[in-house]
Amino acid sequence: MPEPAPHPLDNPARASLTGPHAHFAERRGRILRYSPDVTPWLALPDAPEAQDWADVAALAGPGSPVTLTAFREPPPADWEIVFQAEGVQLVDDTVDAAPDPEALLLGPADVPEMLDLVERTRPGPFLPRTVELGTYLGIRRSGVLVAMAGERLHPPGWTEISGVCTEESVRGQGLASRLVRAVAHGIRERGETPFLHAAGSNTSAIRLYESLGFTLRRRTAFLSALVPADPVPAPDARTRDRGTGSLEHVGR
Repeated sequence: MPEPAPHPLDNPARASLTGPHAHFAERRGRILRYSPDVTPWLALPDAPEAQDWADVAALAGPGSPVTLTAFREPPPADWEIVFQAEGVQLVDDTVDAAPDPEALLLGPADVPEMLDLVERTRPGPFLPRTVELGTYLGIRRSGVLVAMAGERLHPPGWTEISGVCTEESVRGQGLASRLVRAVAHGIRERGETPFLHAAGSNTSAIRLYESLGFTLRRRTAFLSALVPADPVPAPDARTRDRGTGSLEHVGR
């Protein structure tokens, strides 16, 4: 009896980069990653081999950080782990999704303000082109961006809500909840299902999301490690008779 196909959310970065987000992807061998100015996520195969790690090193470059989600296996021994944390993956169960009259669509012209808000609130990775991953909504007060939320990973049939942050001076007013519901509404309007990730230690955020109608699907893990400054290349059967491997841009 054939094994069931893997769920798109089990390896969400890979499902995104081989699906709706293929136009953002860079590839070497079996390794996929987002363009570095979009988001730091890199996607390994479910069972990486030595050659896969060599391809990660070649793609990222010596001394560069590599960021993985939904991955628990240790990197090679000569890689330095700089961040490792348990996390949770939550999916829409009974979210009361609805548009918000105060929510404004954010775009490239708003990126400087978005980056400034992220710097002050630290919701997670947000880079100059992250806004291109999907819809981002924000709320302004006296013309100043004080809260936002948007879309990141996009496995087939699913969209991750991310970048949820609120300026400290307006916390407690429910702005994050309103924006999450508004982003979820847009996702559902496309016939997709919202999901999100949170650090396992961020119990206040998890409580908020559960109160909105998200439920735990699985526990996961986040890892960031540095490519060795002088990585040892693995034997590569693909290139043994034809020189070095190549870097491909997928769908670009």
